[in-house]
Amino acid sequence: MERIDNIRNFCIIAHIDHGKSTLADRFLELAGAFGSTKNQAQVLDSMELERERGITIKAKAVRLNIFRQGKEYILNLIDTPGHVDFSYEVAKSLKACEGVILLVDATQGVEAQTVANFHLALEEDLKIIPALNKIDLPGADVERSTNQLCDIFGFKREEISLVSAKEGTGLEDLIDRIIREIPVPSGNLNKPFKAMLFDSTYDSYRGVILFLRVFEGKVSLGDEILLMHQRKTYKIEELGVFLPQPKKRETFLCGEVGYICCNIKNPQEIDVGDTVTLSSNPAEEAFKGYKKISPMVFCGIFPSAPKDYPALRQAIEKLKLSDSSFTYEPDNLGSLGHGFRCGFLGLLHMEIVQARLEREYGLDLILTSPNVMYKMLRKGKDATEDLESPHQFPDPSCIEKMYEPFVKATIVSPVEGLDPLCDLAKSRRGEFIKMDFLGKDRISIVFKLPLAEIIVDFYNKIKSLTKGYASFDYEFQGYETAKVVKIDILLNQKKSEAFSLLVDEDKSEAKARLVVERLRELIPRQMYEVRIQAAVGAKVIASARVAALKKNVTAKCYGGDITRKRKLWEKQKKGKKKMKQLGSITVPQEAFLEVLKM
Repeated sequence: MERIDNIRNFCIIAHIDHGKSTLADRFLELAGAFGSTKNQAQVLDSMELERERGITIKAKAVRLNIFRQGKEYILNLIDTPGHVDFSYEVAKSLKACEGVILLVDATQGVEAQTVANFHLALEEDLKIIPALNKIDLPGADVERSTNQLCDIFGFKREEISLVSAKEGTGLEDLIDRIIREIPVPSGNLNKPFKAMLFDSTYDSYRGVILFLRVFEGKVSLGDEILLMHQRKTYKIEELGVFLPQPKKRETFLCGEVGYICCNIKNPQEIDVGDTVTLSSNPAEEAFKGYKKISPMVFCGIFPSAPKDYPALRQAIEKLKLSDSSFTYEPDNLGSLGHGFRCGFLGLLHMEIVQARLEREYGLDLILTSPNVMYKMLRKGKDATEDLESPHQFPDPSCIEKMYEPFVKATIVSPVEGLDPLCDLAKSRRGEFIKMDFLGKDRISIVFKLPLAEIIVDFYNKIKSLTKGYASFDYEFQGYETAKVVKIDILLNQKKSEAFSLLVDEDKSEAKARLVVERLRELIPRQMYEVRIQAAVGAKVIASARVAALKKNVTAKCYGGDITRKRKLWEKQKKGKKKMKQLGSITVPQEAFLEVLKM
């Protein structure tokens, strides 16, 4: 039986692409944890999409057995994502740790998510070990990055470890620091069993697998556990740790991290952040649960062929099991048929879900334009309603007030990017809050921005304005009053709900012209004229036309009376008019995707 003073629980936090997964690989190598996964990069990133994009999407927990001076130490490493859309995964991981490694890329320096993750760790009162990674690269500027860590976070120069996760430089010293500096888990073996459920996943054979961090007491195979928030009991049928392959155990002690299986078939019974205790000897009080993460971006997902709807429903239900932050509800649009209205944490999260549905389940999908959740107060009502979709938008005469979500956006950029970034934020209805210098050559600019203005292309614009050197992070601030209108797109006087948009009133005309012109380029010519209009209520604010394909019906007339030709033209005109009444307009899938990108 292990002693609690040999255990260290820590995670690695950093901005996206600063080397967390590579560092985790090297730690696994040093602990001799590789089996069949030897020589495989991104071992903890088991999802194909994570490997391809080089990002971490789901947090993973793994146990490392390290020997130092004749003693065996157990290091529980919880890998975390770096992208702003997955910051909820970082927050969950920090709750299960006593310390963190704050990793910074020596070629990039401190970036937006570095600052955000540092403050998350500070709020949890964790021991923070700063480390500079990629020191072996020719572009590494160790001096500048060290100065930034000292100036921004107040570290001393001697506290900063210099490592190369790729080459393995400095990792032995970093492990020694983890053992030496990260506190031993607090907890008493004699107290009632109390653990935090910090994550879960679904296995089709074993049901829901619960990831636990034990804070007090111990638990054994066959014990009956109680989920304190859900008030449900289950019997433990399997218990173990990840090395990184699962290894079964008989007992968990306080301070340890591992998994349990109780043959739970319904994932809705699980509440991540719940407190797990023994039903026979429960703990006195539960931990405070995680705050629920609300979706920030909404869009409709529809199968391109109506017959694929049952397969899409099944795929979405399965995906929900491994991604609790993703929400969905059935939806129906006349032009696209049956589908789902889905909520996401951000645009990358939306892309990831779309890619997983198409790859893992072989689906061909159409996505509607993304939008944020507005709030609406109807006339004569006291409570506001949520408005997730343009086709829920009522008659404007019924609305007393509209509210839209605002975020506090932090941009970390080289100094020369200040003017173009301020101009960009101003064009997106941004409000300047403050600016701080991070060392001599970098600045942190904070704006208040409407979420609707940043969900699609704001991050790409920042990157292009600063030649790729800026980084971006945001946090939700609240709702404020707004003037919001619905733009309807009409194709030959018929509404196409898939293209409907909710936009700020002042920008409605510009947005409508943009959409109409893009559709005019993308909709192929038909046998009859197609009129594309954008309307706010009954007022058309932009229009364009796609000319009909022309056939020379008079080619067979050689000379003779002009009335012969006129009769043929008149017959053709009547035929096209009839076709226009009966025909349905062919809109290619690229049109939906292009309008989505706008």
